[in-house]
Amino acid sequence: MPLPHGTKLLLAALAWTPGAFVADEVLIERVWQERRPQHPVDALYIQATRLRKALRADGQHGDGFELARKRGGYVLAIDEERVDIARFRGLVRQAQQAARAGEADSALGLYARALELWRGEPLSDVRTAWAESARVALRREHREALVASTELHLRVGRHEECLPQLQWLADMHPFDEKVTGLLMLALHRAGRQADALDCFRVLRQRMVDLLGCEPGPELRSLQERVLARDHRLLPPSTYAGAAC
Repeated sequence: MPLPHGTKLLLAALAWTPGAFVADEVLIERVWQERRPQHPVDALYIQATRLRKALRADGQHGDGFELARKRGGYVLAIDEERVDIARFRGLVRQAQQAARAGEADSALGLYARALELWRGEPLSDVRTAWAESARVALRREHREALVASTELHLRVGRHEECLPQLQWLADMHPFDEKVTGLLMLALHRAGRQADALDCFRVLRQRMVDLLGCEPGPELRSLQERVLARDHRLLPPSTYAGAAC
């Protein structure tokens, strides 16, 4: 059942932190950020009633999905497996724990499952200042998960697998020196030294022309090491063999 705009906003505002108490004032700010109704708490109650009816009509109520009124606010009681952002964050946390425990394959699998949940623009049909700030936060979390995943790929010598992901990241974040450095390292390990150096050249030119500054010392050092074919840049297993 299609939800009215205000009801959809309320659902999004609650689903942002499923299972957590959200105060009336916070919900009112998120739902009516620009044109607040004359009686906002009453208006919020009406939207909550509509949301409950919509959940019942869709057969969701009583099936791990309930909107509960608490003193001064609401709680969307829901199985986190049914909210993509909660699933994404949970899988990323598990991946981080696995990586810290040295379980690289498990961590990479968890990152892959988390990243598969990312489909299109978050909250694409909700156009408010709060929704835009939520989108910014989600894009940052998505980027951090991508970077962590590619770093782990590189750490275990699986550079070929993460090259497409890194190239996409570099296109999306053209001034990000960390992403450029990871891409340079992956290209170098893939035997594409000229492409790795070209990444540095393009970024440097872009920064000089548009920002009036040079890349930082870490990226400049990486460029020098690529030029020198530093064997310590090789994948871990290859480097171990070269050191024997």
